[in-house]
Amino acid sequence: MSCGSCNTKSGSPKGCKNNGVCGTDGCNKLNVFDWLTNLDPISDSSQNIFEVRFKNGRKDYYTNNEIDSLSISDAVVVESSIGYDLGHITLKGGLIPVQLKKKKIDINEYEFLKILKKPNQDEIDKWIAYRNKEEEVKIKSREIALKLNLSMKISDVEFQADGKKAIFYYTASDRVDFRKLIIDLAREFSIKVEMKQIGLREEASRLGGIGSCGRELCCSTWLTDFRVVTTSAARYQQLSLNPQKIAGQCGKLKCCLNFELDQYQEALADFPSPKTKIKTDRGIAVCQKLDIFKKSMWFSYKNESIDWYEINVDNVKKLVSMNEKGESVSKLEEFVVFKEEKDYEKTFV
Repeated sequence: MSCGSCNTKSGSPKGCKNNGVCGTDGCNKLNVFDWLTNLDPISDSSQNIFEVRFKNGRKDYYTNNEIDSLSISDAVVVESSIGYDLGHITLKGGLIPVQLKKKKIDINEYEFLKILKKPNQDEIDKWIAYRNKEEEVKIKSREIALKLNLSMKISDVEFQADGKKAIFYYTASDRVDFRKLIIDLAREFSIKVEMKQIGLREEASRLGGIGSCGRELCCSTWLTDFRVVTTSAARYQQLSLNPQKIAGQCGKLKCCLNFELDQYQEALADFPSPKTKIKTDRGIAVCQKLDIFKKSMWFSYKNESIDWYEINVDNVKKLVSMNEKGESVSKLEEFVVFKEEKDYEKTFV
């Protein structure tokens, strides 16, 4: 495995200055697996269309009429609005129409730029030199934005391979008038400046880091679709609603709250409602907790909330059915899961 951003050849980062988080520049970023590589293209119009990846997973689609054969991971020089850029082939063949449809790109109407050639060593060296310059430019651009009193944060800079253009990625809570900033940046670095606002989740995916689980952030390694995450996902999984515990490094709710949500919802379908109340001779008992793994529910009397009673789901349904028929329930203690039963279950775990 190799990384074009840090000139890695053996798979270990060599001076990319990401402190080991090389996935943010593509070393560990998973690509689309081309499972249609051995099949004929779905349409003839997509045969010459290729997906090209640039820094931090930025991708675009280009047509090839100059090079006879291109393979996945090949470095190519592509057209740009000004000058040229350098990227790597990540997808071709039968999956191209699928990806274009997913991104709502019409093959017949979209104006594809062209793949020009494969880069020579001088172009690669020039590209690497500009990539090494990005951190210095980012720091300097932050100082310029601070002098202009702009409420924004420049989180990343991406230079074009020929050095004629740079994309400045920034985050801001409100709308920012950065016209003066563009003029100052263009004068300072003698380049064409493009400002692109990104969200907090996308910023975290570009910068990378380690999550509370101890693993590298999902968004910087394999996660590409940022779906909406709500607090209801935490409620279904009986998690604490403390923002500090369910928020990720981006400050938003953790994307992993959605990973097992479907399984929890499917398991909870067999449970009575958490608002279930059981009428007993000792008083009304309310549900305090659910456990989908043990298939049990904890109840406590309204007047004695300190003591909780663990009851099997089947017994809870039986008690609710008795209440609906008007039959009285003496006390919850008669239906509690006894300690002997718990120890018996543990021996088979």
